[in-house]
Amino acid sequence: MIIYVDMDEVIADTYGAHIEIYNQEFNANLTKETCMGSEVWKMVPEAHQESVRKHATRRGFFRNLKPIEHSIEVLSKINEVHELYIASAAMQFPNSLEEKSDWLDEYFPFIPWQNRILCGHKHILKGDVLIDDRNYNLERFDGRSLQFTSPHNINTNGFERVNTWLEVAEKLL
Repeated sequence: MIIYVDMDEVIADTYGAHIEIYNQEFNANLTKETCMGSEVWKMVPEAHQESVRKHATRRGFFRNLKPIEHSIEVLSKINEVHELYIASAAMQFPNSLEEKSDWLDEYFPFIPWQNRILCGHKHILKGDVLIDDRNYNLERFDGRSLQFTSPHNINTNGFERVNTWLEVAEKLL
């Protein structure tokens, strides 16, 4: 199978990074639990929303993300039996191109640069499976769409859902 995997909120914990940065900057106690069903920036006071929205434009934001639990080992196994690609909408934040590439080199060195698609729209992808957290990417994909659970999408329906990388392994290995 040809499998495409998104980065942010699927293998890289951008949601947690937004919360961590916000809490440091504003001496707050925001948690993933208090943000369930929404974007982080929508869950902070209006005066702080622009700051959160700009986290991704900062140098180092994408480079310093933590991998989602079990993503490395499961993708390593998937890569052994399927054709695996990383497909990330990296064009939105210009500094993310280099940072995402460096991040993948560190955590997912078994996925060569030739299998990394840093793009805009994902509807151009043709393959068997797309694992993504965003409905708008999954809606237009012609293959099997797996929605990876993130706090912002817990109330979304209409897609086959996977909550963890161990569940992905059960479905694809």
